Amino acid sequence: MKKIKILVCDDYEVLRKGLVQLLHIQPEFEVVGEAGDGLEVISLTRKLNPDVILMDIQMPEKNGIEASKQIRTFNSNVRIIMLTISDEEHDLFNAIKNGANGYLLKNLNMEELFSYIKLAYEGYPPFTKGLADKILQEFSIISTKVEASSEINNLSDREKEILELVSKGYTNKDIGNFLYISPHTVKKHLQNVLAKLHVTNRTQAVAKAAQAGILKDI
Repeated sequence: MKKIKILVCDDYEVLRKGLVQLLHIQPEFEVVGEAGDGLEVISLTRKLNPDVILMDIQMPEKNGIEASKQIRTFNSNVRIIMLTISDEEHDLFNAIKNGANGYLLKNLNMEELFSYIKLAYEGYPPFTKGLADKILQEFSIISTKVEASSEINNLSDREKEILELVSKGYTNKDIGNFLYISPHTVKKHLQNVLAKLHVTNRTQAVAKAAQAGILKDI
């Protein structure tokens, strides 16, 4: 079984070392490195090519949001999960807009964290309960609604249907079963959706659809 390669970034050494030890125990994970600031995590991402980055926001040299933005200039595949004490909407929205795939608060338990890492690796954006709603609310009032509506109109009926199901938390397998198509076909449709909407992940796609007002039950 292929292990999920994880890079841990937090300037608080005691927390970082403890998290690394806990992750090492899990047979499905491999901690390939650890960083203490934003500049170091950028360098290690280039060198180690991790599958998932667990990253704090408030750090010296370069914060986690700035580091995420720079990482996205050379790596679009790594899953970046913010692991922070900050539940400020400003930090949440900036993280997503600058390339984060998920946003978790540090008060979650370890089993939840392990589950969220696996979800992120599989392409499903992990968020601490309640934060996804904040994202959708924010995007629904952004002044670029006309632009979003124009991009949404480029989607086929099937792509809109799949995006609707994604917004309700369905996995690719669930969507495939519901629409009588293969998970691979669902994945291809979602790749087209991301390209047409000019976004990098499912969360941003759902947010843009909500902004355009096409989702029924958000």
